[in-house]
Order: sequence, then structure tokens, then C-alpha cells
Amino acid sequence: MWSLWRAATGTANDSDDYGGVEFWSNPERTGWLTKQGEYIKTWRRRWFVLKQGKLFWFKESTVTRASRPRGVIPVASCLTVKGAEDVLNKQFAFELSTRNETMYFIADSEKEKEDWINSIGRSIVQHSRSVTDSEIVDYDSRR
Repeated sequence: MWSLWRAATGTANDSDDYGGVEFWSNPERTGWLTKQGEYIKTWRRRWFVLKQGKLFWFKESTVTRASRPRGVIPVASCLTVKGAEDVLNKQFAFELSTRNETMYFIADSEKEKEDWINSIGRSIVQHSRSVTDSEIVDYDSRR
């Protein structure tokens, strides 16, 4: 059964389709974060890779072409990324939210937390759907 997160983001458990993203090569950001489990809400340390608008996570930090992500979040579906120490009562915590769900993460330091928030935030802006010129209606020109 799919979780709400996978249903909301359109990712499947056994999907090998990572949108053509070569997550093993030249990522925008990598590092260890602790994330809350999907079904059992325990905290687990995972290796995260941010590349081309997707946030992947793995059990190990050695990521190769043969590696299989434990999960992936398309950041274009995310609305906000912000600090969450007050929500979780945990130091260096932050949250990533879609319309339907919020995921929580804990970084190893304040600097790591801020760097992840900035990198993910920049990726959300870069990969979210923007208005194209053909969608802009200039009502003044119709007079």
C-alpha cells in the first residue's frame, strides 16, 4: 500500500524511474540527516543527495550507479522548507512540507541545518512550475 507521501508526490515503492537524474554524479548537496520513519515514527540517520530538483536518501554514504534510494522527494511538489526546533523540541530540526504532508529532519549542526534549508529552498524555487509568457494575459493590450 502506498503511503500518503508517495501518493502525494507520485513516487512508487519499486520505481526505478528517478526522472533521469544521475544521483551518483555531481550532486548539488549531500550529507547525513536524521529523518523520521514513514510508518514507524522512529528517527533514522540517512545519507541525503539533492540533485536536479529531487531529494534522495540512502542507508549508506557510498552512492554509485547501482545504488537504490530508500526514497525520493520531488522538491517541485514542496511548498515550504523551514526550521522546526519549536515543533519537534529538537535542536537543528527542520521541516519540508507539501500540501498533504510534512516531513521532519534533524541536521548535525546549525550550519548544516541552514545549508540544507537554503539548498532545498533554492531547488524548490528553481523547479517549481513558473508562469510562462504565453500564460500572461495583458488586459490593457485588449482595449
